[in-house]
Amino acid sequence: MTQQPREGRRQTGQAAEEAAERYLRRRGLRIVSRNFHCRGGEVDIIGYDEKQLVFVEVRYRGQGSLEGALESVTVRKQQRLIRAASWFLQRHRLWDTPCRFDVLAMTPGRIRRYRAQWIQNAFQVTD
Repeated sequence: MTQQPREGRRQTGQAAEEAAERYLRRRGLRIVSRNFHCRGGEVDIIGYDEKQLVFVEVRYRGQGSLEGALESVTVRKQQRLIRAASWFLQRHRLWDTPCRFDVLAMTPGRIRRYRAQWIQNAFQVTD
């Protein structure tokens, strides 16, 4: 298996994130931010699911299973997501807002362009 050039991977990832955003909107998530960057971390999609703030990591896998996408969110990646989420909460003064961390796994589909699996509460913040 040959790897796509960097620019091709970036375009594929961006297209998957756009599809992920549409998927989440159709399921009621009110998107407030995409690709939130801060020192030491990034969150792909941030939105509200009723009164809960949701930080979503989008994982695209060109080959393999949806489960492999979830497994690719390592402890280190979780720490970076938590760091970025903390920064977002501080910046917007949302300290007391309930929140959760989700993973949206995307793979190429046969009928639709993408298959998606939304894993809510994919991991928890531990002290």
